[in-house]
Amino acid sequence: MTAIVPVLWGSTYVVTRQWLPADMPLTGAAIRSLPAGLLLLAFTRQLPKGQWWWRSTVLSFITMALFFVLVYTSGARLPSGVAATLMASGPLVMVVLGRLLLKEKAPVMAYVGAVVGILGVALLAGSAIATLDVIGVVAALVAVLISSLGYVLAKKWKPPVSSLTFTAWQLTIAGVMLTPTALLVEGPPPALDLPAILGFAYLGLICTGLAYVLWFRGLAGLPARTVGILGLLNPLAGTILGALVAGELLSPVQALGAATILLGVGLGLLTTPKRRLRR
Repeated sequence: MTAIVPVLWGSTYVVTRQWLPADMPLTGAAIRSLPAGLLLLAFTRQLPKGQWWWRSTVLSFITMALFFVLVYTSGARLPSGVAATLMASGPLVMVVLGRLLLKEKAPVMAYVGAVVGILGVALLAGSAIATLDVIGVVAALVAVLISSLGYVLAKKWKPPVSSLTFTAWQLTIAGVMLTPTALLVEGPPPALDLPAILGFAYLGLICTGLAYVLWFRGLAGLPARTVGILGLLNPLAGTILGALVAGELLSPVQALGAATILLGVGLGLLTTPKRRLRR
């Protein structure tokens, strides 16, 4: 089930680029997080206790509040497939952080899978890198660094509640951070047309609420390296959806890159027991 999440996240770029306002990343991030968080919190009816107040705040800022702003910025400024592709250095970052912070001993095939996958990412991005928006590129790279750190910290700290409750905390805190900031910096949200309303609903309920419940559930039961390598499906999904929805057609080299990414994912997962992969 965890493998579904990067595919959902890969779709956020085409949705953001095609249907959402491009110049309001704070507002977009607030709309994505607060409604979904309050909905989940109303269902779980459980608040953090003790040290989990500050831990939840730190993780929420890293993996959601700041991350959503950066992803929204990259998705609005870059082609869908390229935005997702730049996020794909995550596997190697999570392998390294898993070793440093969690003392996980990654087998050789985990590194091989990560390197092969990143090679596929380079092919997928192609020659377009030289002409890309600099702010969009920086936003994507910073997003992958901070999110990888946040996910490894979440695994290290081991939340004492279900993934549903933990996701409710994270989204609600992120929304509380983002909403006043968005109003101060960007002003009241603009009137939204139907595609934008549907786009925000999809991002909030499916790509955020559902996706993070599955993601944190996977983090609890899978090695950090495995979760990171599954993240290679993000650029693959983003590129394919960009081609199908936005007409961003794949070149032969990019198609080879997509196949190489799948090979990297397969190699990286060879060392993970099948029982764990079902999570």
